[in-house]
Amino acid sequence: MAEHEPPSAQEILGRVEREDVRFVRLWFTDVLGQLKSFSINARQLADAFEDGIGFDGSSITGFNPIEESDMVAMPDPTTFAILPWRPEAAGVARLFCDVLTPERTPYEGDPRHVLRRALERMRAMGFDSFDIAPELEYFLFRDNRSTEGLDEGGYFDLTTLDAGSDVRRDTVLALERLGVDVESSHHESGPSQHEIDLAPAPALKVADDCVTARITVKEVAMHYGWHATFMPKPLHDQNGSGMHAHLSLSRDGRNAFADERDPFGLSPEGRAFVAGQLRHARELSALFAQWVNSYKRLVPGFEAPTYVAWSRRNRSALARVPLERAPGREHQTRLELRCPDPAANPYLTFAAVLQAGLEGIDRGYELPEPMERNLYHLAPGDRRRAGIEELPETLGEAIELTASSELVLRTLGEHMFNRYVEIKRREWEDYRVQVTQWELERHLPVL
Repeated sequence: MAEHEPPSAQEILGRVEREDVRFVRLWFTDVLGQLKSFSINARQLADAFEDGIGFDGSSITGFNPIEESDMVAMPDPTTFAILPWRPEAAGVARLFCDVLTPERTPYEGDPRHVLRRALERMRAMGFDSFDIAPELEYFLFRDNRSTEGLDEGGYFDLTTLDAGSDVRRDTVLALERLGVDVESSHHESGPSQHEIDLAPAPALKVADDCVTARITVKEVAMHYGWHATFMPKPLHDQNGSGMHAHLSLSRDGRNAFADERDPFGLSPEGRAFVAGQLRHARELSALFAQWVNSYKRLVPGFEAPTYVAWSRRNRSALARVPLERAPGREHQTRLELRCPDPAANPYLTFAAVLQAGLEGIDRGYELPEPMERNLYHLAPGDRRRAGIEELPETLGEAIELTASSELVLRTLGEHMFNRYVEIKRREWEDYRVQVTQWELERHLPVL
């Protein structure tokens, strides 16, 4: 096999036989990005590569109702990996799948298809690749019934305070065995909070890698008897968990964002791409911050962006273009988007972010001046005069902005758009009528 050439189905079948793989788990996600799986015997894999494997999609969140429930899982041979947490003898492998209709056409409710469609638009505009390097933050707790942490460590701590260093090491090793390239890992700023940074890779692979990373983190933590969570804000008085994403486009093998003659090192296309993120951030919010709890993270004072602005150094802004002005490092010019959280559906998030950037390039959006002041310290009047908008404060506000977004409709397609809005409106209504313990403690004795 030539270097960098993706493996063929026949080569995967050879590996299955040589490496004693007995079962193959077929992976895909529902509309919300939750991992779904069913297992086939390795003897069925050749037929699966040829014709796919049928399944009932009626119970999958956001998929078709029971009268239109027949689906086909078509495995992608480039995603083959052996699961390191299963026994080596009679081993278990996984393959991500594209979900098809019985007629073998792409299913409109498949998140992978939504990202593929965005990448088609990118290529039609003359770009080669949309590369992403995500930073996934998460917490380790004693169990899944409490928020009792394992340490009181802080950012970059490497002492006995960091009780998770061994589990983090084992997680990175497991990810590497699964074909996920990890650049770094460390203790984050919150107690028992950790971060794993993935290396830049094309968007579809990175979305698959994010799903892989989430299940791997949980599996390894469970091996230690602990619970890992990507919940955006499990502790009210600590920073939440984000998924900062470093983005770049390439054309003819070169970074399309870079221009050393520009004061900010950005090409016109790079500027327009960043402007697209700012122009559409509010209507995309229900995708990159898709849960009620996501908006507990997006509050001032906890290192999460709440204001729609960009900067070079200022980490209170929604988007940042890190300084990479050294000669020969222009290829590292990138946009760091700081608003997504790790509980988002990575396929939909990356598709929406790409579509927003391409919209900026296509329509020639103008990039405003960067905001290098701490935006948390600006008075509301100063922010208004500077034209700086805020992200939605609740999922309820966010989903109504999404529901009126023509860009999100085009990104998701009508089928998924309607399902997604319906699911998120229902989540907000379920939350809105809850009476919380905070309310009872605060009001029951006095009102």
